[in-house]
Amino acid sequence: MAKQVPDTRNVGKDAMTPEGTVNRAALAAIFNPEDLNALEMALQMKDQIANATVYVLTMGPQRAADIIREAMFRGADGGYLLSGREFAGSDTLATSYALSCALRKINPDIIVAGRQAIDGDTAQVGPQVAEKLNLPQVTYAEELVAIKEGEITIKRRLERGTEVVVSPLPAVITVNSSAKECRPRNAKRVMKFKYALATSEMAAADQKAQSFIEERPYLHIVEFSAADVNPDPEQLGLAGSPTKVKKIENVVFQAKEAKSLTGEDKEIEALMQELIASHTLG
Repeated sequence: MAKQVPDTRNVGKDAMTPEGTVNRAALAAIFNPEDLNALEMALQMKDQIANATVYVLTMGPQRAADIIREAMFRGADGGYLLSGREFAGSDTLATSYALSCALRKINPDIIVAGRQAIDGDTAQVGPQVAEKLNLPQVTYAEELVAIKEGEITIKRRLERGTEVVVSPLPAVITVNSSAKECRPRNAKRVMKFKYALATSEMAAADQKAQSFIEERPYLHIVEFSAADVNPDPEQLGLAGSPTKVKKIENVVFQAKEAKSLTGEDKEIEALMQELIASHTLG
């Protein structure tokens, strides 16, 4: 699973709608960083298992197909786009429900996702998907140690160290940013997959492009609507999202003064006391 997220490094005054949801049209869209770490771990699994394939599932508007193409450039075999107005405004509960419906249809052997998305930082969707699918889960994954039929061994990154766990398969794995960075685009794969289109994109393409993709099925990105995954409509979108944003406030930090320290223990201690007193720390 992967997500196209707004670039939170460039948040402006129009970043949120009056309803308290993200105004995605006002922000540049990028591949969620930890989902790239997850993609790399999935590709490592593919490297170790004969005839294995990697497909990316994402939920979002039509433009979210961009990250599926990006994943294909880096080694994925294809993808699924879950898209429709019914999914708009989903919180983590509605998102995990919709994704679990799609995953039941796809029926993968292993589900790998980033620990969290930078537009929410909740780290809830992966574990919720595991619960809804009644699958074991390994969180905070940092390294693929071994994988064989029916079993995977993962090193996890915890607050005070690491641990190695063994899980039966199928399972849900969520991956930390401390895991290996994703491999770069491959030039040959870019040339091979640059014309890949989702179903709705094909409908808007000219006849020549449609014929080209029909002759090359590997270029077709499967697109699911809500009806295709047979969900309960009451659990989708805003209707299925108990999380309600009451207020959004933009905070802009400005440098008003500077303080130079020599590095002496006395000065460092005084600075720490000042920061604690002002509630900047603690």
